[in-house]
Amino acid sequence: MPLRLDSADTDFEQRFSDLLAGKREASQEVGDVVAGIIADVRKRGDEAVVELTNRFDKADVSAQTLRFTPEEIAAASARVTPEVRAALQTAHDRIKAHHEKQKPVDHVYTDDIGVTLGSRWTAVDAVGIYVPGGLASYPSSVLMNAVPAHVAGVKRIAMVVPTPNGHYSPAILAAAEIAGVTEIYRIGGAQAVAALAYGTATIPRVDKVVGPGNAYVAAAKRQVFGQVGIDMIAGPSEVLVIADGSANPAWVAADLIAQAEHGGGAQSILVTTDPGLADAVAAEVDRQLSLLPKQSIAREGWEEFGAIITVDSLDIATELANRIASEHVELAVDDPQSLVPAIRHAGAIFLGHHTPEAIGDYVGGSNHVLPTARSARFASGLGVLDFVKRTSILGCTPSSLSALADAAVTIAEVEALDGHGRSISIRLNR
Repeated sequence: MPLRLDSADTDFEQRFSDLLAGKREASQEVGDVVAGIIADVRKRGDEAVVELTNRFDKADVSAQTLRFTPEEIAAASARVTPEVRAALQTAHDRIKAHHEKQKPVDHVYTDDIGVTLGSRWTAVDAVGIYVPGGLASYPSSVLMNAVPAHVAGVKRIAMVVPTPNGHYSPAILAAAEIAGVTEIYRIGGAQAVAALAYGTATIPRVDKVVGPGNAYVAAAKRQVFGQVGIDMIAGPSEVLVIADGSANPAWVAADLIAQAEHGGGAQSILVTTDPGLADAVAAEVDRQLSLLPKQSIAREGWEEFGAIITVDSLDIATELANRIASEHVELAVDDPQSLVPAIRHAGAIFLGHHTPEAIGDYVGGSNHVLPTARSARFASGLGVLDFVKRTSILGCTPSSLSALADAAVTIAEVEALDGHGRSISIRLNR
């Protein structure tokens, strides 16, 4: 059964701390296995990628067939129904429009002593996107990763997607085509991350790897960081719903179930000021789970990781929200805007009764690649800024250099870096 807590209980703090400390990620130790895979790919390149892909995915690929051909992409895209293509296009257009507003602007100015200062933004040259594949089809992940990269001005966007038993979703390739992905490879797992990070004869290296994956993919991204940039280490998905008596228990239950059906440790938490709503939601989750075509995964997630917390006030609810620092926070109250300033740690906030988290997964326009496992305390969701970097600009005139020289030389002397000081004073004949 899901955990039931009440902030008024004497043991609440201990039980809530235990909830925060609970481990939801895969417990299997994968680091050593992933390190071996990365070393193999670095050493043998395509040969290792092909061998590992055929072993793990039960595929039948060669170096010559690792990359989808334009004809294969076009044929797969043609198999997508007009309804699906229209939905993908709608999602693409909304995501693009929103992310266009995130583009940073160069800023250069001259201060009062004549020093030129500023920043210039330039896009990453090449990005690798990891997309889960096989029986799981997530074309929305293609759009959420590729569109902001394209908006940022990334010229080369390479996508990897596993094709177990040769199976792949036409919608995945259609989404890639719509989003401007320039190349697609039928590989997954740690070997795909290693190939993107270090390059092979067939797969040129990239500068940054983004996108969700299983424990092996997460471990591989962690290990190649520094060789390439990464977006984040994605953990199991999570939602926190803050609700009062105005919330519809059926709607809240549906949102909790939607998150639980991700499986793999996904967590759904309700924090409410209304004990009656808490009971009604618990009963409604049970009822709706029985109607779900694939209820086993969602039921297991809800019973193992779900929680319903009753609190005395919305102020306490927002305090708990900041401690949980959830990937998604839904505000199922009549005046959601009044709570927003109090929530400092959240990957994304969803406002009011008519904004289910699932709309953000697909067509809302905001990005669904968000910090998990309490990392919203220090991290942000994926956006255009993840695909650009800032270069500082600095320029001195003779007079402004002279005005700054004494302080700079003094600091150089304090740090015992005489060459630094000399490189300044030599320009002033000192």
